[in-house]
Amino acid sequence: MPRTPAESEPRPQRPRPDLLRASRHGFHHEIGFRIDHELSGKGVCTVTGRVETRHLNINAVVHGGVYATALDTAMGAAVVSLLREDETAATTSLYVEYLRAAREGDELTARGEVLRRGRHIAFAEGNLFDAEGRRLSQARGTWYIWSSAGDRVGTVPEHRRR
Repeated sequence: MPRTPAESEPRPQRPRPDLLRASRHGFHHEIGFRIDHELSGKGVCTVTGRVETRHLNINAVVHGGVYATALDTAMGAAVVSLLREDETAATTSLYVEYLRAAREGDELTARGEVLRRGRHIAFAEGNLFDAEGRRLSQARGTWYIWSSAGDRVGTVPEHRRR
């Protein structure tokens, strides 16, 4: 099957104008987590949620995907908070380390912070804590940044698509 040219691949849509206050949309909301706009701002974001039965794996501890979602949301929203009006971004890599297990009823807080924002790439780190302040997980990630000004950086030249 022929490969689809890079320029026809889907791009992320521009986030709502005030993502940090728009806590009632996105996958994080579907799993019961929310962006805490009081603890978020330019280059930082905090996401909170309580562990429910639906978040547990077969070992009765929180599934790693819940940690990854909370951290990706916190770090990604921190990146989005630094974008210009004509830009959008998407996660290109996410590395999560699981340090401790959380259990049902635990209150979790993920905090993401942008380490560096370049023209096309942003680097962020995040940490996930329980209510007692114990670090449960840590993460790093990168985000690719597009601008609507017709930026074609990162596309594959025609002669290399074959």
